[in-house]
Amino acid sequence: MKFLDLAKVYIRSGGGGGGCVSFRREKFVEFGGPDGGDGGRGGSVWVEAVDGMNTLIDYRYQQHFFAKSGQPGMGSQKTGKSGDDIVLRVPMGTEILDEDEETVIADLTSLGQRVLLAEGGNGGWGNLRFKSSTNRSPARANAGIPGVERTIWLRLKLIADAGLLGLPNAGKSTFLAAVSNARPKIADYPFTTLVPNLGVVGIDGTEFVMADIPGLIEGAHEGRGLGIQFLAHVERCKVLLHLVDGTSSTITKDYRTIIHEIEAYSEVLGDKRRVLAMTKCDAMDAKQISDRRRALEKASGGPVHVISGVAGKGLQEVLRVLQSDIAEASAKPVEATPWHPASN
Repeated sequence: MKFLDLAKVYIRSGGGGGGCVSFRREKFVEFGGPDGGDGGRGGSVWVEAVDGMNTLIDYRYQQHFFAKSGQPGMGSQKTGKSGDDIVLRVPMGTEILDEDEETVIADLTSLGQRVLLAEGGNGGWGNLRFKSSTNRSPARANAGIPGVERTIWLRLKLIADAGLLGLPNAGKSTFLAAVSNARPKIADYPFTTLVPNLGVVGIDGTEFVMADIPGLIEGAHEGRGLGIQFLAHVERCKVLLHLVDGTSSTITKDYRTIIHEIEAYSEVLGDKRRVLAMTKCDAMDAKQISDRRRALEKASGGPVHVISGVAGKGLQEVLRVLQSDIAEASAKPVEATPWHPASN
């Protein structure tokens, strides 16, 4: 299934049916009077967060959603049939943005959450509604209220507890494949990850969801590369796992590049909890591991975990740290980051 996290959609609710002007005329019924019924209500347009979806690809092939209008009223006090509602089903974590791509109409973060996007118009009154003691035979009826037409954007931000950050080929996909059942593409060249991947990680009887996004490169906040387009998918994460390639000869520069890019993208993202790990320790000797770990600790001012996704070294320790940070952060609300022009 292809991945799509941004879609433009055109919606229109149904208009209300017009009221009916009618009089009861039967041979043996005198003083029949008005009997025009009301018009039916137009259908509304709703959006609902559902389970089992992780992409907006359905909205690439259908962008127009128009609810049906209500039917006009009829004689014999018959009300017109109301138009059926339309429900846009989206994955959890979808934001509904106005046409300006900045104003957030709704943020669907829980299963079954439902929001009204365009309300159907009321049906018009038939002439029976206008009957009074001074007007026994009204010859007027109301037209139905027109529907609402608008353009919206659907923007998906995947919901995950932990997010992976790093340069291309830092070992993010290898790590995700080693600790979960996810099977992202893995190869010995950079930019193998082109779309975000999710995996469920289990540790010590608990589970959490981890997100892997395409690697960032220097200048990503200016629109270079792919990673900046998908940083929105780690905005909701409670903790970030920053992976640095231990075999790189510029390991501290690699570390600072990622920190600079996420801080330039968003202050909220830059302030999130981060766990730092040096990958590919199976390809280094003990002295290299010691020297580069010390350099990273000096650059980051915090502890550095040494891991290998291929050899399975150090993975459990890192997962326990992530689980601890997730549990600690769960009591605090996760802040959303405003729309960033570079991700458009």
